[in-house]
Amino acid sequence: MSTPTFLSRGTAPDQNVPTLSIIVPMFNEEEVLPVLFERLGQFLDQLGESHEIICVNDGSTDATARILAAAHERDDRIKVLNFSRNFGKEIALTAGLDAAAGEAVVPIDADLQDPPELIETFLEKWREGFDVVYAVRRHRDSDTAMKRWTARKFYQVINRLSGVPIPANTGDFRLMDRRVVQAVGQLREHNRFMKGLFAWVGFRHTEVAYDRPERAAGQTKFNYWRLWNFALDGITGFSTVPLRIAGYVGMLTALAAIIYGVFLISRTLVYGVDVPGYASLMVAVLLIGGLQLVVLGVIGEYLGRLYAEAQKRPLYIVESSLGFEPLDGHSS
Repeated sequence: MSTPTFLSRGTAPDQNVPTLSIIVPMFNEEEVLPVLFERLGQFLDQLGESHEIICVNDGSTDATARILAAAHERDDRIKVLNFSRNFGKEIALTAGLDAAAGEAVVPIDADLQDPPELIETFLEKWREGFDVVYAVRRHRDSDTAMKRWTARKFYQVINRLSGVPIPANTGDFRLMDRRVVQAVGQLREHNRFMKGLFAWVGFRHTEVAYDRPERAAGQTKFNYWRLWNFALDGITGFSTVPLRIAGYVGMLTALAAIIYGVFLISRTLVYGVDVPGYASLMVAVLLIGGLQLVVLGVIGEYLGRLYAEAQKRPLYIVESSLGFEPLDGHSS
């Protein structure tokens, strides 16, 4: 894949290529969309850069699709991809990256917790020569104590296990140069942890600190169960250490069993036949059985991901689109 080279960032050689592509994945965001388009539109008009807004409707069941169609009618720079069903935010973000044509691409949340005004600072850093400019939260005071603790532990664990450092307290809100987007576009695995993929491709990057506001409207779609699965995707997608740990646990358990077996044989030879207690027998059986199930569970997580990749299904299916031709899902 060839990478276009621009003489100066922010000046596209092709008038049809916008400087900036904004990607907005969304699922059932009817309450916040009017506020989003008003605030984002005002900011982008004041910014004065050529731009497009790519809205990825991830199988919404409310009035999101209708509101997006009306927004496109008012402004053809607002483009829409409607998925055939809900594929998840990571896949919706991938579809937006596939469709983006701008020299610089910025994913942003529909709930306006990613302040659009920060994009101006992103552009300044980009024109200084940085390929990736990502936003880092100064603090997490708005989160619950449990969420702050789990977030801190997650970043500690994944950065110890993974060979790719992932900045803490970052989300998908960032600016990426066109060549970074093209590099990420070559990564087509199904279980996607986008923050990890953004870090994996490398390039020159810097951070911008910001304070994350409350949602402008509506309710968050994430809960602790979804966050747990999200963390699991991140760890298994960027490290095989859990498999190694499972192997070590198995070896240590087998070694302990051998030592205990030698002990029992030696005691029988010295003191004669002894009837073991029921309680100790049950403890040993349950311990070994539990460890086996844990190890099998870890192996199963990786096997499940291999199975998904072997099926070679498309990442997503676009049911309809506004502003460009429908995109086919990718499987490689």
